[in-house]
Amino acid sequence: MNDTKAARVQPLDPLGHLGRHRHLLLQFLCFTLFTVLLVAILAQVSKVRSCHKQELSKEGEIVQDLRQLKAGVAHLCRRCSWDWTFFQEHCYFFSKSQRNWHDSLSACQEMGAQLVIVQSAEEQSFLQQTSKSKGSTWMGLSDLNKEATWHWVDGSALLLSFMKYWNPGEPNNHGEEDCGEFSGNGWNDNKCEVENFWVCKQPANSCADN
Repeated sequence: MNDTKAARVQPLDPLGHLGRHRHLLLQFLCFTLFTVLLVAILAQVSKVRSCHKQELSKEGEIVQDLRQLKAGVAHLCRRCSWDWTFFQEHCYFFSKSQRNWHDSLSACQEMGAQLVIVQSAEEQSFLQQTSKSKGSTWMGLSDLNKEATWHWVDGSALLLSFMKYWNPGEPNNHGEEDCGEFSGNGWNDNKCEVENFWVCKQPANSCADN
């Protein structure tokens, strides 16, 4: 009888149902914490990627803006200042007023230019046609230093190949005519004190795409 009672009485199990529930709850909490951390990490990675994409996008926009700005500056770049005319890498200023030869020379120098020097047949044709529409126009040519020895304002001598541009019978030095001018279809020598239109020349600005 005592043995039967003893067999029915079971020792208490410290890890019974309550212990197993605690163990499962702890596992669930650990899994939940791990999941939350994983989600947080993935969210952060996604945020970093998004920021990186935005930075790349902004960088691309900046590069595009710089290209457009550069193109705009190139478009706005003028080879010659206002009131100057571009021709074969040079700029020409055709005066609207009249001065004597010496004052015309000074006016060009004040603008950082020279009273025009003709250097090619194409340039001669361009200058002659433009001057013809205005009237007699001073050029940077004279024989002030020595009669009948013509020099440009930079000191270079007039080439023989350019002698053909003188009008028929010119230069004739009629009455001390020591300064050269565009007149009609060619060149003429005239008194330097006469007031003419005048034309200046200087190199054109560079608008090269660097």
